[in-house]
Amino acid sequence: MKYYQYHQIRKLILGGGGKTLSSFSRLVIAKKIFLFGLSIVLCVNLASCGNNQNNEDELPDVVEPSAEDKESKLSFSDVTIEQADEKGKPVWKVKAKRAKYTKERQLAEVENPFGELFQDGKIVYNVKADKADIIQDGKQLFLKGKIIATDPKNGVVLRGNELEWRPQEDLLIVRNQINGTHKQLKATAKEARVKTREQKVDFSGGVIAQSAEPRLQMRTEHLIWKIKEEILIGDRPMQIDRYKNNQITDRGRGDATEINLKTKIAKITKNGQLDLQEPPMSIASNSMTWNLNTETIITNAPVKAIHKADKVAVTASRGRLQIPQKVVYLTGNVNAIGQRRQSIQSQKLTWYLDRKTVYAQGNVIYKQQNPPVTLNGQTASGNLQAETVVVKGGGGSKNRVVTEIIPQIPN
Repeated sequence: MKYYQYHQIRKLILGGGGKTLSSFSRLVIAKKIFLFGLSIVLCVNLASCGNNQNNEDELPDVVEPSAEDKESKLSFSDVTIEQADEKGKPVWKVKAKRAKYTKERQLAEVENPFGELFQDGKIVYNVKADKADIIQDGKQLFLKGKIIATDPKNGVVLRGNELEWRPQEDLLIVRNQINGTHKQLKATAKEARVKTREQKVDFSGGVIAQSAEPRLQMRTEHLIWKIKEEILIGDRPMQIDRYKNNQITDRGRGDATEINLKTKIAKITKNGQLDLQEPPMSIASNSMTWNLNTETIITNAPVKAIHKADKVAVTASRGRLQIPQKVVYLTGNVNAIGQRRQSIQSQKLTWYLDRKTVYAQGNVIYKQQNPPVTLNGQTASGNLQAETVVVKGGGGSKNRVVTEIIPQIPN
């Protein structure tokens, strides 16, 4: 019986082929090894069996062991688990106070692990967690429960409840209540996928991100963060709120955005809209560049600008708004319409928001409803809201002002 038990224990530790645990990973064991899952030794009263040969049919029932009972488990204390790639470079190194290895499932269950993740032989993240599941093939590492992953190079800290490291894909995944922090950005999401070589993080699922400078808050379903370039990219509908003195001053939205945190420039290239508090303006275009440093908005596609207080709307091929000066420059097929349907059409228009005046140039047509008037000329200036507009021909007989007065027909 002692010889049988010895070989059962030897097979449990070394495996059927006599391989050591180095095929899984190198285990440095500082304390004790406890052996579990030993085969059950049945004690049979041989004398009783010999004296009752006539009762051979009355053998006891044999109970089949469960799948879990059949598993061979090793328990370790003060363990270090290291995994290397085909070239011998480390891909992870995990230390723990306790670990259990299941031979049949080729799985190590580690409690309170802490260690390092490697890429190209260099540490890319320091990690710690409540638990870890380590697969024997060396291709994946799973951590569970209160994950903290820290990039020692750029200072990014990711917190969550699940972590998966796929070194062959250069992919680190953190799931379940993600919280990412950095001197530049804070973000929450359902999942974060990190490409360590590119220093890129993909946040997905209910993303809320806040940048330190400029003070912005972004809400979307998918946000790409290029850490080294200091660029945020949104390929889904996104809302951008700008803060001053802890108050929202401006709000932007669009289906495709790019925010450069270094230059403080935001680009909205699809279904873009900006709502400003001061001046109270709304600007819509499919191509907007919002310079948060100079407070300038430039559109390189058809634009519509609305002054909410004055109830004046202007459309044009392109536009530029200088917020501090409160001046709007519009070019190409300009059409400005006031509250009472008075309008100016021109090739260029300068809109002075503070003074409530406009200056139009190029093929100007001014119209008003009451009394019905149409004026044609080369330039026009005045207050569109008050309907005090002066149209000029620009000199020469060919550029004389044409005035059209439409008489009202009595009922």
